[in-house]
Amino acid sequence: MSNTNTDHWENVYKTKNPDQVSWTQQKPQTSLDFIHSCELGKDAKIIDIGGGDSNLVDFLLDEGYENITVLDISSKALEKAKVRLGSKAEKVKWIVADITKFDTDETYDIWHDRAAFHFLTTSEQILKYTSIAKKNVRGFMIIGTFSKNGPIKCSGLKIQQYDEQSMAAGFESDFEKIRCHTVNHITPFNTVQNFVFCRFKKI
Repeated sequence: MSNTNTDHWENVYKTKNPDQVSWTQQKPQTSLDFIHSCELGKDAKIIDIGGGDSNLVDFLLDEGYENITVLDISSKALEKAKVRLGSKAEKVKWIVADITKFDTDETYDIWHDRAAFHFLTTSEQILKYTSIAKKNVRGFMIIGTFSKNGPIKCSGLKIQQYDEQSMAAGFESDFEKIRCHTVNHITPFNTVQNFVFCRFKKI
């Protein structure tokens, strides 16, 4: 099965609650710290790639960020986020799309991706992603994936592990690596997943 199979992800979000999927975070502190480190104003255009029903958008709205877009392959995931946010959801732009087919003229000050990029396992998918990021990022890019010490699968699908060097190599022609570090994510099942996060700046 392709890791960008829409039916798979629709089924996941249709049948599982946040406490039943490994990626859930009550507070996405690492992502928030990286976003804050960009030192941009509250009017910065931020897109969360593969944001699903992540709580990141909640915290960004509470902090006063005004231009937030959440993109996910699953319409069900975004529906869940909208219901959770209530009237606040109207302040967010929601996009249902496979990131490897995302086509927009919009550009973003911060491109954030926690655990979407590592689902792209073919050179063709990765090249499409990097090309789209090159076109649509005008500021910073933050990417978090499973590290070389992390899982080899997620949601029953194989993923691509990264370390600081291999992640930077994929973007080095268009982005300058600023900082990378690894962090342990404790899942709702009390298991540990090791992530590597990197922040890049568009050259």
